[in-house]
Amino acid sequence: MGKTVFVTGGSGFTGGHLCRVLVARGYKVKALARQSSKVHQLKKLGVEIVTGDLSNLENQNGTFSDVDIIFHVAAAFRQEGISKEQFWKVNVNGTHALLEAAKKSNVERFVHCSTVGVQGEIEKPPAKESDPYKPGDHYQESKMEGELLALKFFKENGLKGAVVRPVGIYGPGDTRFLKLFKFINNGKFRMIGNGDVLYHLTFVEDLVDGIILAGENEAAIGNTYTIGGNDYLTLKELVASIAKILKKPVAKKNLPLKPVYWASAICEAICRPLGIEPPLYRRRLDFFTKDRAFDISRAKADLGYMPKIPLEQGLTITADWYKENKMI
Repeated sequence: MGKTVFVTGGSGFTGGHLCRVLVARGYKVKALARQSSKVHQLKKLGVEIVTGDLSNLENQNGTFSDVDIIFHVAAAFRQEGISKEQFWKVNVNGTHALLEAAKKSNVERFVHCSTVGVQGEIEKPPAKESDPYKPGDHYQESKMEGELLALKFFKENGLKGAVVRPVGIYGPGDTRFLKLFKFINNGKFRMIGNGDVLYHLTFVEDLVDGIILAGENEAAIGNTYTIGGNDYLTLKELVASIAKILKKPVAKKNLPLKPVYWASAICEAICRPLGIEPPLYRRRLDFFTKDRAFDISRAKADLGYMPKIPLEQGLTITADWYKENKMI
């Protein structure tokens, strides 16, 4: 029997793929899941479900006694309507509780899944891990605090750990990029601005490989790694690639940025006092205005990480999955 691993966020997109690959590689897998989470597929894989959440780990006596590696993937994700307190409760306090549980049970390794979002807007792409933190919202701030907490805990408590920062995750099961595919497919997509910002993606299977390598490789201990695809491209090139795969045309005229920005500001001002989630808000425009390109050479050099799925192939696999599930 291989090592025993504990995965948080196992019922989610990345965590689900991680659990499947870990089982296939001979690991015994435990996954933390809330009572309301869909765990049917995990159970079919033979994953042991630990019911609970990051806020009540003190009630999980014995859960970690046989655990060799913890993969901490769970997080409160970036979306409208979540308070700063909620982000901190999960992404900071929950991370601290899990680190303490790992220490108490003498867990061998801990891999903390952060995000490239902790670096905010990239001024000189491609960004390296050593470039400064520059979070731009409460989600990114909470992930930065969680990452810093983990790195400090590793150092002060002798816990062998590493931090991975995923870049734009996509693939079968993802719904984050579904809207982009759907709008291109139904002809409603409109580029806001010139589309020259840089974008970087990671196929989920490649990300999972990187996460596992960070848990297996001694060189990873105490370090931070950006895990991404081999290449980045402009947003207009990405849209053109998806349109080609879907065999759809793309509108040639772009929407000017400034009017859309002010319209989103007005929309926020009207909706938020009424407790309504605004259909258009300024943060959503980050997709069209901020560079997202990263240097993955450290992960390649230290971990032997090598993305296997070319972007066009990954986009095709993703589009086919959306079609098979009647999402587009």
